[in-house]
Amino acid sequence: MLIQAAYAAWRQVLSPALRRILWKSLALTAALLALVWFALTRFFSAFLDGHSLSATYPILDGLAFFLAGAGLFIALAYLLPSVSAIVAGYFLDDVAEVVEGSDFPVDPPGQALPLGRAILYGLRFAGLSLLVNLAALLLFFIPGVNIVVFFAANAYLLGREYFELAAGRFHSLPEAARLRVANRGTVFAAGAVIAGLVMVPVLNLLTPLFGVAMMVHVHKRLAAEARLNARPAPSRIGNG
Repeated sequence: MLIQAAYAAWRQVLSPALRRILWKSLALTAALLALVWFALTRFFSAFLDGHSLSATYPILDGLAFFLAGAGLFIALAYLLPSVSAIVAGYFLDDVAEVVEGSDFPVDPPGQALPLGRAILYGLRFAGLSLLVNLAALLLFFIPGVNIVVFFAANAYLLGREYFELAAGRFHSLPEAARLRVANRGTVFAAGAVIAGLVMVPVLNLLTPLFGVAMMVHVHKRLAAEARLNARPAPSRIGNG
């Protein structure tokens, strides 16, 4: 199921129907990352300007700023899941409507989330992701552990939040959470696929659209299985 969902999501991300949303998503993601980069560099520059190191050792000052800039690239990699969460919340319904209409035309369409609720989901997702990834960043200098923690934490968070974003078009938040918990293994595995994309430079900018499209497919299949399992078994009447 996951291979089919991932393939279908990738096909949708590159389709003409999503091309306009794709460019908007890339522009918003790049703008948010640039804003974070600018804020962090200004903060670090202000810190160095007020430090005695700048006046006493100007060469070391320049080296420190260069090394800090390189380190900020690493920090942005850890912040990307949080940024993608905001973008996903903003474009959720646009992407979901395209995927549902093209791949599930017979099924009733989902209900668009109010913009405030979608952004609130995105901000909640971003906040959780930021906390977890900042904790993972503290383990950056422990070889092996840093990658494992980063991957596992994001597999859980991305699976959980992208699934509930997609399921929220058809269920209340508690119902979407119950469906996720009942299928936690599948949702975590789907989150691992998205987390794998996050770790690939450049392609990770596609995470918001890919994550939403994939989880639409995963939710559709899990919801169909839940309805099938909920049907009462046909009664059998013996012939005596």
